[in-house]
Amino acid sequence: MNDRSIAYFSMEIALEEGMPTYSGGLGVLAGDTIRSAADLQVPMIAVTLLHRKGYFFQHLDPGGWQTEEPVDWTVEDVLEEMPARTSVIIEDRTVHIRAWRHEITGAGGFNVPVYLLDTDLPENAEWDRELTHFLYGGDQHYRFCQEVVLGIGGLRMLRALGYGDIRRFHMNEGHASFLTLELLDEEARKAGRQSISRDNIESVRKKCVFTTHTPVPAGHDQFPMDLFDRVFIHRKDFLDMKEVFCIDLANHIIKQHMDLSEMTPVFMGESNINMTYLALNLSHYVNGVAKKHGEVSSLMFSAYKIDAITNGVHAANWVSGPFRELYDRYIPGWRQDNFTLRYALSIPGEEVWQAHMQAKKEMLQYVNHETGAGMDQDVLTICFARRAASYKRLDLLFTDIERLRNISSKVGPFQVIYAGKAHPQDMGGKETIKRIFQAMELLRKDIRITYLANYDLRLAKMLTAGVDLWLNTPQPPMEASGTSGMKAALNGVPSLSVLDGWWIEGCIEGITGWSIGENARVKTPESDWSKDAGFLYDKLEQVIIPMFYQDRNQFINIMRHAIALNGSFFNTQRMMQQYVLNAYFR
Repeated sequence: MNDRSIAYFSMEIALEEGMPTYSGGLGVLAGDTIRSAADLQVPMIAVTLLHRKGYFFQHLDPGGWQTEEPVDWTVEDVLEEMPARTSVIIEDRTVHIRAWRHEITGAGGFNVPVYLLDTDLPENAEWDRELTHFLYGGDQHYRFCQEVVLGIGGLRMLRALGYGDIRRFHMNEGHASFLTLELLDEEARKAGRQSISRDNIESVRKKCVFTTHTPVPAGHDQFPMDLFDRVFIHRKDFLDMKEVFCIDLANHIIKQHMDLSEMTPVFMGESNINMTYLALNLSHYVNGVAKKHGEVSSLMFSAYKIDAITNGVHAANWVSGPFRELYDRYIPGWRQDNFTLRYALSIPGEEVWQAHMQAKKEMLQYVNHETGAGMDQDVLTICFARRAASYKRLDLLFTDIERLRNISSKVGPFQVIYAGKAHPQDMGGKETIKRIFQAMELLRKDIRITYLANYDLRLAKMLTAGVDLWLNTPQPPMEASGTSGMKAALNGVPSLSVLDGWWIEGCIEGITGWSIGENARVKTPESDWSKDAGFLYDKLEQVIIPMFYQDRNQFINIMRHAIALNGSFFNTQRMMQQYVLNAYFR
C-alpha cells in the first residue's frame, strides 16, 4: 500500500447515487476530484466520514416549509469493511474507529480507494457511536468531535491500513485541519521528543495542502477554547508550546484580523480556535477555487499567500446519454482528453438540438410525474438548483412579480424549475424556499413553476442536461466558484448568471451565455438586489426569450460554444493537472 503518496481529506464526498455521503457542492466537487485522479492515475487515497444517517431527507409542505428526517441506507451492501481499527481520545474516553472502503475506478482501470470512517461500534459509548451518523448535524460539541475523528482519526486509520509514505495531505476545507496536529505529534515522536519544535512545524507545512472554498463566514469553523480544552483534556500542550515560534503560531490560530470589515467579528474572538487558520498556518500551498475567489481570500487572509485553481466537474460523469453518444461519434477520445470538446463547434447544430431535446423530454417526464406541473417541452425552461442559502438569492427572480408576468405574456412563455435544500438550522434559507412557494401561487395562472424536493446527484444530472437555461444569482463576492453551470455547459445548456465565482472566467457575453449585473469587487448584502433583478429581467426580455423563439440557430450556436469553450476547460481533469503541478509534486 506504500504506492499512494497523496491523501485527500474531505468531510463529505459524493460517491454514487443512493449513497447520502454529501450535502452539496463541496462533496460533489470532492467526488469529481477523486474520479479525475483515478482517470489520470494520480496515486491518491481519500478519507471522509461514513454518515450513516446521511444529510437529511427533505419534506416540503404545501406552503413550502422544509422539515427534515434522517436518511437510512444499508452500508454493508455497497461498502467493504476493513479489518484495521484505530482510536482517538475524546475528553476522557477512547473512541474506536473502523473504516469502510469504496473504490473509484478511472477510465484506464486505475483505482482510488476512499475510506469512510465509522464510530458505530459496540465498544463505544452511545453518544460516540453516533459521531459519524449525521453530516453537519448536532451542536458545536458534536461537530468538533466529528472533526477530531476526521483529522486525527483519519490519519491514524491510514497508518493502520499501511499507508506510511504519504507525501502530501490535501485538506478540502478546514474540517480536517486537526490532522496537522497529529502530523506534528508524529514528527515529534520521530525525533524522540514530546515537545513540538520549529523543525517539526516546517516538516508538516511541507506535507500539507489546503483548499478554502468559501468567503461565507459560516463556512469557516471556529470553536470556543474551552471546548478545545474539554475535548483535548489529555493534550493541553497543543496550545501550551514552549518554543517562541510555536507560541506565535498558536496566537495566529486563535486570533486574526481581516481586511473585510463585515466578516471581522467572525474571525477575531480571543476565545476561539479557527480551523481555517490552523490549516493556513500549517500548509505550504493554499488555494481558492476560482480566480476571483483567490483575490477575495487574499483580502480575507492578507498574511498568507493564496493561489487560485478554478474548480471543475468530471465530464464523463455529468454528460447525459444523448450527448455522450453525440461526442463519441464526433469527438472520439473526449473522455481521455476533455480539451478536445472544443471541437463541439463542428457538430451540426441540428444534432446538438436533437440531443438536447431528448434530454429535455426525459427530464420533463420526470418533473411532470413527480409534481404534476404540466410543463411543456416546447417552452423555454429555466432552472435554479443549488443549496438554498440566503446569499445565493434563489428568489431574486421574483423581485417584481408583475414585470415577470408581463414578460411571459408579451415576449414569450417560460417555465421555471427550482430544487435545493436549506441547512436544517438555516432559517433564512428555509424562509427563501417559502417565499418561492408564495410566488408560485401568485403566478400559477401565468407561469408554470415547480420546486423539486431532495436535490441529489440523480436529479442534478437530469436538470443540468434537460433545461434550456441555467440561472444563478448569488450575492457577490460570496460565490467562491459554483460548479452547476459547468455541468450544464457540458450538456450544451448556457448560463444566465451574476458575474461571480467561475462565471467571471467562463462568461463571454452572448457567446457562452449571459451575465447579470456588474462585476463589482465587493458588495454589501443589502446592495443591488433590485438593480440585479432589473438586469435579469432585461436580459430575459430583450435577449434570451426573443432569441430562443425567433432565432433558434443563434441559440444553438451559443449552446455549442458553451460546450466548446466552457465544457472543454472547466473540468476536474484540467483542475487535477493543476493540483499535481502546483501543489502535489513541486
